[in-house]
Amino acid sequence: MIRLNSKIPDGPLARKWTSYKASVKLVNPANKKKIDIIVVGTGLSGASAASSLGELGYNVKVFCYQDSPRRAHSVAAQGGINAAKNYQNDGDSVYRLFYDMIKGGDFRAREANVYRAAEVSNQVIDHFTAIGVPFARDYGGTLDTRSFGGVQVSRTFYAKGQTGQQCLLGCYSSLNRQIKKGTVKMFPRREMLDLVVIDGRARGIITRNLVTGEIERHSAHAVVLATGGYGTIYYLSTLAVNSNASAAWKAHKKGACFANPSFVQIHPTCVPQLNEFQSKLTLMSESLRNDGRVWVPRTKGDKRPANDIPEEERDYYLERRYPAYGNLVPRDVGSRAAKERCDAGYGVGDTGLAVYLDFRDAINKQGKKAIESKYGNLFELYKTITGKDPYEEPMMIYPAGHYTMGGLWVDYELMTTIPGLYAIGESNFSDHGANRLGASSLMQAAGDGYFILPVTINNYLADQIRVPKIPTDSPEFEEAEKSARERLAKLISIKGKQTASSFHKRLGKIMWDYCGMTRNEEGLKKALVLVKELKKEFWSDLNVPGTINELNQELEKAGRVADYFELAELLITDAIERKESCGAHFREEYQTPDGEALRNDKEFAYVAVWEYAGEGKPHILHKEELKFEEVEMKERSYK
Repeated sequence: MIRLNSKIPDGPLARKWTSYKASVKLVNPANKKKIDIIVVGTGLSGASAASSLGELGYNVKVFCYQDSPRRAHSVAAQGGINAAKNYQNDGDSVYRLFYDMIKGGDFRAREANVYRAAEVSNQVIDHFTAIGVPFARDYGGTLDTRSFGGVQVSRTFYAKGQTGQQCLLGCYSSLNRQIKKGTVKMFPRREMLDLVVIDGRARGIITRNLVTGEIERHSAHAVVLATGGYGTIYYLSTLAVNSNASAAWKAHKKGACFANPSFVQIHPTCVPQLNEFQSKLTLMSESLRNDGRVWVPRTKGDKRPANDIPEEERDYYLERRYPAYGNLVPRDVGSRAAKERCDAGYGVGDTGLAVYLDFRDAINKQGKKAIESKYGNLFELYKTITGKDPYEEPMMIYPAGHYTMGGLWVDYELMTTIPGLYAIGESNFSDHGANRLGASSLMQAAGDGYFILPVTINNYLADQIRVPKIPTDSPEFEEAEKSARERLAKLISIKGKQTASSFHKRLGKIMWDYCGMTRNEEGLKKALVLVKELKKEFWSDLNVPGTINELNQELEKAGRVADYFELAELLITDAIERKESCGAHFREEYQTPDGEALRNDKEFAYVAVWEYAGEGKPHILHKEELKFEEVEMKERSYK
C-alpha cells in the first residue's frame, strides 16, 4: 500500500521555497559527473530540464519520438506565458498570480506548489529574454504584455501568436549547447515502452527505435518524465496527433500513482470541426479574446451571414453574464457558456455548433494594422483552414479537448511515488487544480525544467553518488524488455479487420459525449460499459500490418490506443467518484441555480490519487487532503 508524503516545507507560504533551497542537499561538481539522468520528452519542460541538468554537470540522456526536439507540441502554444512582473503597474504581484491560479483551478490544487510556480515565473521571463526569445515590446522598448482569461491584470508576455514556438526554440538552443559540450546525449525517434524499477527505484527505460524497430535498454540513477498530457484521448483535440499518455501510463503501472485523471480542460476557442475525416482540431489562441467579442444571434436558428445581423440583434452573452470579466472569463466558464447557447439553439454555422468571435469593433477602434501586429499569424491560420477572412467577418469557434490538469502524482520535489522517478510540466498534476488559466502552461513547464527540478533532484541524487552506473543486464531490465516485446507481438498477432485509428476515433466519441464538457452519473456509467466493450473488440479485431523490426507507425498508434483504453476507464471512474462540480469537471447534478459549478468542499477538497493494483483489479483510491493557509475557499465568481 502506497503512503503519500507531499513533503511540503514548513513555514509561511511565501518563505517555503526559499527555506527549502537553503536546506536542500547538494551534489558537488565532481560527483555530478558520476550521475546519469534520463529525461523523456523534449518539449518546454523536457528540453529546459535536460539543458539545465547538463549545465550542472550531470550526464543526461534525453529521448523524444519526434525527429527533432523542435517538433514537440510546445510549439503549438500560441498566446503567451505568464509572469508577475507588474510592468503595467496594474496591481499585479506574485501573490496575485498565485491567487488567480488557485481560484482559477477552483481550489483543487496544492497551495505550496502553485505559489512556487508563481514565484519562479519572473525568473523564467528573465531567462528567456536572456537567451533570445523575441517577446513583443512596446513603443518604449520594454517587454509588452496582454491579458488572458480569468484575470484582471495584464501579465502575459507573448511573441505574436507563436509564443510556444519561440520559447521552445530558446530551450532547443540551450539544449544544443549541452549536446555540443557532451553533457547531454540526444536520442530522437525513440518511444518509451516501459519503466525499469530496481529495488523500488526508477533505474532506466526500455525504448523502441521508431526507424529500425530495435528495442533498446537505457539505465540511469534517476528518470524524468516530461511527456505532456493525454488530451488526445478524445481523438479530436488541439494536441498534436501523436501526443499520448503511454510513458506516464507505463510508469503508473509500475507504481507511480495517477492524480485527478478526470480533470481535463476544454478550450473555448477552437476552429469547429469541419468534417468527419479530421484527425485533430486547431486552437485559436485565448489571447484573441482580448480584442474579439463573443456573440450569437438573439433569435434561435438565425442563419443570416454574421455581417447582416444588426447590433441590436446580437447577444454578447459573456459580457451579459459575466460583466466583471466579460470575454476574458476562464476557459471552463467560457466553454460551458458556448455549449449552453448552442444546445439552446442559438449556435451558428451549418452544424449550429459554433459561436462568433468578432473583431469588428477592435479593428474600427485600433485599426487593422494594430490587430495584425498582435494576431496576424493567427488570422492567417484561420483563413487557411476555413477560407474565410477574419478581418472581414467574425471567426467561428467552438470548445475542444485541450490541456490535462490531471497527471502523475508528485510531491513538492516533483518526485512521483516511485523513488527516483520525476514528472514535470503537463505530465504531472500539481499546479492547475481543476482548471488551468491561460498562459500558465509555458510558465509551469519552463519553471519546472529550469528552476525547480534542478534544485529538488539534488536531494535524491546526493544519496546516489556511491551507486555505480546501473548495468542493463539485470533481471529487471530483462523482464521489462521481455514484457515490452510480448505486448508488441500481441498487437501484431491479432490480425483483425479494424485500424488503431478507427478504434481511437470511436473511443474519443464516447469520451467526448459522456465525459467531456458536461458529465452526469448515468452517462458516466454508460461510458464505462461502452469503453470496456470497445476495449474487448480492440483486442479481438485490431489489424496492425507489417512487423516489429521496421518503421511501423500503425504499431505505434496501436500501443498508444491500447493504453488509452485503460486510462479512459480510470478517467471515467475518477469522474464518477467526484460527486461535485469544480473547474472543468462539471457534473450536471451539482450546479448552482444559475448554472455555475457547485463545489463540495466538505467532502471533496482533496487530490484523488489512484494506485494501480494489478491487471483486472480495481484501482485503489488515496486522498491527499488540500489545506489552504493563505486563501479562503470561496464560490468562484466572475460576475
